[in-house]
Amino acid sequence: MTGPDVRLAAAVRVGDAGEVRALIEAGADPDAAGADGLPVLCSAVEAFAHEVAEALVEGGADPDRQLPDGTTPLLRAVEGGSPATVSAVNAGALRLPREQRERLLAAARHWYETGAEAELRRRTGARGPARTARVQDGEFLHVEAVTLGGRTVRAGHGAVLTELEQALRILTPVEELVARAVRHADDHVDWSASSWALACRRSAGTWSQVVAFHRHPSPVHRAFVADFLRSGAMQASMTMHERWYERERGRLLVSWAETETDGGVLAEVLAVMRLEEHPGAPAVGLRHAGHPDPRVRGEVPFLFDPPRTGEVAAALRVLARDAEPEVRVAAAESLAWPEVWSGEDRELLVSLFRDPDPQVRSRASYAVASGRDRSPAVTEALFGLLDAQEQVLRLNGAFGLAVRDDPRTREAYGRVGPRDGEHECEHEHRWDGLWRWSMRNEPDAP
Repeated sequence: MTGPDVRLAAAVRVGDAGEVRALIEAGADPDAAGADGLPVLCSAVEAFAHEVAEALVEGGADPDRQLPDGTTPLLRAVEGGSPATVSAVNAGALRLPREQRERLLAAARHWYETGAEAELRRRTGARGPARTARVQDGEFLHVEAVTLGGRTVRAGHGAVLTELEQALRILTPVEELVARAVRHADDHVDWSASSWALACRRSAGTWSQVVAFHRHPSPVHRAFVADFLRSGAMQASMTMHERWYERERGRLLVSWAETETDGGVLAEVLAVMRLEEHPGAPAVGLRHAGHPDPRVRGEVPFLFDPPRTGEVAAALRVLARDAEPEVRVAAAESLAWPEVWSGEDRELLVSLFRDPDPQVRSRASYAVASGRDRSPAVTEALFGLLDAQEQVLRLNGAFGLAVRDDPRTREAYGRVGPRDGEHECEHEHRWDGLWRWSMRNEPDAP
């Protein structure tokens, strides 16, 4: 191999996608062989390094190249069970000859129906226990990694099969896609793939078949319907039938909220209703403000958009004193939204700066700092946060002063202190508050 190819193999080995792209641009062969004699794309596939695999394929690596054992990098990715890796390697399965498409589908279905551990045991002959760990696949989702006999696969073959079918324009029955999803939690790759595939169909028939599961005796099936409605809301906005979907979703959500018995599912239903900005949401929220499940109570405040009735304001004040921190936070964020606060709401919000729970203190003070109330009482309460032991509270106080163009802003940021690493985003907007304040108030300053 040439020098660039050697460096490319090394970059693939350590998972450096940026270096892989740079080396290919500099002339490295994307189909260069690694130490095992196979294309480096196979190494990326085996390591589930989907970003590296994507860089190689985009740079010209051939995912359909036949290997000495008769497989291809794409087939190896399918058998590996990582949908993120398959998506990165799949350069367009629809263009493949029919025999190759059928082989990919058969492999995905076989691994899915047999089970990752059972198929690994069959292939390796290993008799000991398998090691299973939950790992991230892609940016947001998770899957089980199964290791046995010195080989590791990911048990996302249901998602791989679903995505292959979608890519090959195969209309999988609704019942089968739902069955693939409900074996797992909602952040599992199989669940997500089914939900998205069904949402993408954009047909009244599919919609009706899926939502019929909201009467299913299993809460997991009903939770899947709620997730489908959330995904479908995004998809429907891109179709000419948006109003029809909006009307039908609204009707379903209001009636479903009155009959749902599982607290977790009901919370999901209310969350979708919040996204819909349904006109009946406040009435539904009032009926569930005293629900015994804190997950439900935590969704209720977000159903109350201004302007608010006295009954809604009273419910929010009760929720702001709830026993559960997440409910108090939700109520505080909702109370802080209107432009004008009542004296009672102002006093209640400021009192949450001293809440026993650190998350309530942090998020309530941020909601107040970002809120539209410009009264002296709120401004002074924010200034008082500069004496807090927690840096996040001092930062919220300084940021609140900055957005109110308070002349003490520069002093306030000085008291926040150097960044302590707690705040994950280097350019997080609260830290930029001093710069924005100075641009508005000290434009001629050096």
